[in-house]
Amino acid sequence: MRFVVLGSRPARGVGAVARARSARTTGQRAGEGVLVGRGLTVGAAYAWRLLVVGVVAYAGFVMLGRLQLVAVALFLALVVTSVLRPLVDLLARWLPRVPAVVVGVAGSLMAVLGLLALVGELVASEWGRLGREFGGGVGRIERWLQGAPFHVSPTVMSNLQGKVGSFVSAHRSALVSGAVSGAGRLVEVLTVGALALFCSVFFIHSGDRLWFWFQGGLPRRARDAFGRAGGAAWRTFAGYTRGIVIVAATNAVLVGTALFVLRVPLALPLTLLEFFAAFVPLVGSPIALGVATVVALASRGPVIAIVVLALIVVVGQIEGHVLHPLVMSWAVRLHPVVVAVSVIA
Repeated sequence: MRFVVLGSRPARGVGAVARARSARTTGQRAGEGVLVGRGLTVGAAYAWRLLVVGVVAYAGFVMLGRLQLVAVALFLALVVTSVLRPLVDLLARWLPRVPAVVVGVAGSLMAVLGLLALVGELVASEWGRLGREFGGGVGRIERWLQGAPFHVSPTVMSNLQGKVGSFVSAHRSALVSGAVSGAGRLVEVLTVGALALFCSVFFIHSGDRLWFWFQGGLPRRARDAFGRAGGAAWRTFAGYTRGIVIVAATNAVLVGTALFVLRVPLALPLTLLEFFAAFVPLVGSPIALGVATVVALASRGPVIAIVVLALIVVVGQIEGHVLHPLVMSWAVRLHPVVVAVSVIA
């Protein structure tokens, strides 16, 4: 029998048993690491983080859906701020900040309302003559369809007119209910417009202080990074919005000049329609020019309508391949080639 004296080194057998147990434990841990793998561990870590981000994003979209009017109003306020902020900053060189904001916002609002009032007066003054021209234009269209190369019989034309009248009579109640719901929508539009105007005034006047106040509620270590990211996002958004305004104004000038030269009725209202429709990507300008084509066809005949239709193609090519690359490269600080490839893609 062997005795181990306290304070002395352990026996060789006891040390061997301890080392064997340690080796088995280490081997088991190593085996577990091999079974899991570093790649799977990193992938799982990224997966649950992405899952959390997706859930938060979904909750944000659901909240925006519930607060749709508020979200639209805030978006419109940011658009107005990005357009009018340079004008107010320019006026602030000679005026105090508050009068500069009042002059810039009120002057722009009065200009837009005055332009809309002028358009309404033009439409009201030309409505009677336009109705007579539309009546004659419909007759010309019927005669054109009845001639070569279409040879549509008068019976087919009368049947088509009868079907249109029957459709209107059958869906009269739906049209009336749609008009009533449209009145409710008008109230919502006015509410959104008022809220957007209210928010844009304060964004233009003290948007920087509001941004710093928002940053103050963030963790201290995240403020600098969040501030840089927010500043970059705002510069890109503002540049893109101003670029869209420049493209829309250029399109409106081109279309308006062509409509005035071709003596198409309601040239100024159609020009404004083209300006506002240019803010809708891809389909806005073609729809506005399609309306101009219908007006030209009914009032000036098929030849002028074909010229206006050709104008749709020309303006679309100029907008997509010339204006967008040049203006957006300046607005968002990208090379024109990158913008052109993005637009075509």
